[in-house]
Amino acid sequence: MSFFNKFIPSAMIALSITSCNTPEKQNEDFNYNVDRFADIEVLRYKVPEFDSLSVKQKALVYYLTEAAITGRDILWDQNGKYNLRIRQTLEEIYKNFNGDKTSAEFKAFEKYLKQIWFANGIHHHYSTDKFVPEFSAEFFATQVKAVNADNLPLNGQSVDELIAELTPVIFDPTIMAKRVNQAEGEDLILTSANNLYDGGVTQAEVEAYFASLKNPADTTPISYGLNSRKVKKDGKVIEEIYKVGGLYSDAISRIVSLLEKAANYAENEAQLNTINKLVEYYKTGDLRQFDEYSILWLQDTASQVDFINGFIESYGDPLGMTGAWESIVNFKNQAASQRTEIISANAQWFEDHSPIDSRFKKEEVKGVSAKVITAAILSGDAYPATPIGINLPNSNWIRAQYGSKSVTIENITQAYDAASQGNGFNEEFVIDEPTRELMAKYLFITDNLHTDLHECLGHGSGKLLPGVDPDALKAHSSTLEETRADLFALYYLADPKLVELGLLDDPEAYKAEYYKYMLNGMMTQLMRIEPGKDVEEAHMRNRKLIAEWAYEHGKDEGVVALDTINGKTYIRIKDYDKLRSLFGELLHEIQRIKSEGDYEAGKNLVEKYAIKVDPKLHAEILERYSHLDIAPYKGFVNPIYTPVFDENGEITDVTVTYGEGYIEQMLRYSRDYSPLTK
Repeated sequence: MSFFNKFIPSAMIALSITSCNTPEKQNEDFNYNVDRFADIEVLRYKVPEFDSLSVKQKALVYYLTEAAITGRDILWDQNGKYNLRIRQTLEEIYKNFNGDKTSAEFKAFEKYLKQIWFANGIHHHYSTDKFVPEFSAEFFATQVKAVNADNLPLNGQSVDELIAELTPVIFDPTIMAKRVNQAEGEDLILTSANNLYDGGVTQAEVEAYFASLKNPADTTPISYGLNSRKVKKDGKVIEEIYKVGGLYSDAISRIVSLLEKAANYAENEAQLNTINKLVEYYKTGDLRQFDEYSILWLQDTASQVDFINGFIESYGDPLGMTGAWESIVNFKNQAASQRTEIISANAQWFEDHSPIDSRFKKEEVKGVSAKVITAAILSGDAYPATPIGINLPNSNWIRAQYGSKSVTIENITQAYDAASQGNGFNEEFVIDEPTRELMAKYLFITDNLHTDLHECLGHGSGKLLPGVDPDALKAHSSTLEETRADLFALYYLADPKLVELGLLDDPEAYKAEYYKYMLNGMMTQLMRIEPGKDVEEAHMRNRKLIAEWAYEHGKDEGVVALDTINGKTYIRIKDYDKLRSLFGELLHEIQRIKSEGDYEAGKNLVEKYAIKVDPKLHAEILERYSHLDIAPYKGFVNPIYTPVFDENGEITDVTVTYGEGYIEQMLRYSRDYSPLTK
């Protein structure tokens, strides 16, 4: 089960927000835009208040960021077994190319390289479909032969053998076509191209293997399969563990070394114990120790600097078990955290008043901590595309007994917002001027509050009935969990309690987020889907499920309408109060499904509302977007942190700079942070 929220902010769907609530207005001299190619826009983000940290905190951030970037290769290899060799080969071509860089072939080659950098492999980061190169196999072969063979990942091969091996992987669309296949009725392992399984192991064999390990009476189960590749040897399923001395040892050993250096600058004993326990877990691969680390991490609420580092989220696994490697280093935004602290302080009230069956409510909400953070570095599965909210740990029993830690990453939402100014989206898709004015006034704050509620309370709300397997919802777990958290946030965003708590100053403000959500769920997120294809990514499915269900169930009462004006389709919300009631009804059912482990009911909801696309509406959305020149996906380059040492080798300061370009950063990371390549 995954709770790390790959939630897409309003700026990701290119909403233009001009509210005075937006805090980035004063940063007009900062250049957020870095690069644009294919369906991608690459941005920068600022790290405000970094200079206000102490020297000790800056040094801690520095070593944690080094540990974060060092794990980059792990995700590349998890995403596909040829990814690292392809990346190294293409980068050598790029660095040594002596031909015409204005030619169509080279431009297409450069575009492809930028795409795989962004996706951490040869499959799109969102759709997981394999990229189709627009340069020829002949161009590729010629350029590989022009590279010094000593710089190629030959692994005992000749150059011709390397070309022969990689060419079909890159150019044949039928080979390794999809990194994560979620098609119902197919073997999701054999038809997925990721590198989390090997040796011809099947879905049935993996499910049987883990079923044999689980004890229904165990009330504190480990996260089975989180840190391993599952392979079949001698006819049996075994796990190759990610650890020092195991799989990815070279990278993990370096991460451990950097974490040990970071520990020297820990702010307090709780943080020191957390780092040391993570190091211990990395050395042993013992998931019981990972649980111990998770508990220590969530209980450390006093430290200003914080981080995530490890195998966390399972969106890249078609069975939702294996964690992708990722890391985010951050520090607390003290002023903005007042908002999330108010929410977490009232967690029990929200749980008690939730529109779900009382059997599924927590009698006592424990350990809910929430803060707004400033991201200092993004890496692994959080880079270049990143979440804007985090709620961890994922273990259901830990959350029930110890609580969870939730954050909203506000400097990332600010960067999205600043980059989306004046893009024409509102004028094209929002139905009328009063609605545009409402969104301009309140969308930034309600969008952030939606994320706060989703992360701080939504994921931590409710409980499983005794004996229910946390993995009962199988391939639909992520979609249904994100649906549950989004519905919780939507329902409470309209509650008068938010005005009472001082989080909103207008009881009508929630309407801005409701309109955006319905518009995105039913229409505008379709810009990310190719014609004729289904919705597959868990968060897109979640939003579509909610919006389509609410539309259908409110149709007879005219709650939400699809109006046609001058040949264009628009969302019109006629009854916001009733829409809130519908969100509550669906939350009631989704919580029942999760609490009871009702796989069939969950599957039916996903298949009916979350997957299929209306081709006529889809074509219209794509055509309207084509005139706006808005990139469907956005991601980031990281800042550069440079330590200043005295004559004794002690850090006296750390500086942060922002000028590095996208290509430059990717090549530098490959040069300086590639422990898994030769």
